[in-house]
Amino acid sequence: MTKFADPKTLSKAELEDGAVYAPKFDASGLVTAITLDAASHEVLMVAFMNAEAIAETLNSGYATYWSRSRNALWKKGETSGELQELVEMRTDCDQDAIVLVVNQLGHGAACHTGRKSCFYRKVVRRDGEFVLEDVGGPALFDPEKVYPR
Repeated sequence: MTKFADPKTLSKAELEDGAVYAPKFDASGLVTAITLDAASHEVLMVAFMNAEAIAETLNSGYATYWSRSRNALWKKGETSGELQELVEMRTDCDQDAIVLVVNQLGHGAACHTGRKSCFYRKVVRRDGEFVLEDVGGPALFDPEKVYPR
């Protein structure tokens, strides 16, 4: 397994301005990963990555996350064919979050609902209440056919 530098061993300047990659994992050993479409820059999804997922993504060139519900590595698209080809990985200033820029393959759907993005609804105020409004396009595949129960 690939080991990354320990951020505790770096000064603030080294962490924020240096060339050493030292992901700052939370107490569960995870960092937040935001995934963007390379062509449109649309936010496709948010997930989590541990050290193994980061290393697998960098080594294979395909997005791999940590599934908290399954407690296992999750290669995005392995079941559905909706693979995410890595174009670029970025980290934020203090290295506790990641942005993946990907080419979304398959039908072009990053969401398990079959939609392009997991962010297909916006919160709006209607008649004094907050409700969700669909702003995404139609599903690009039928999840009932892709994910057997």
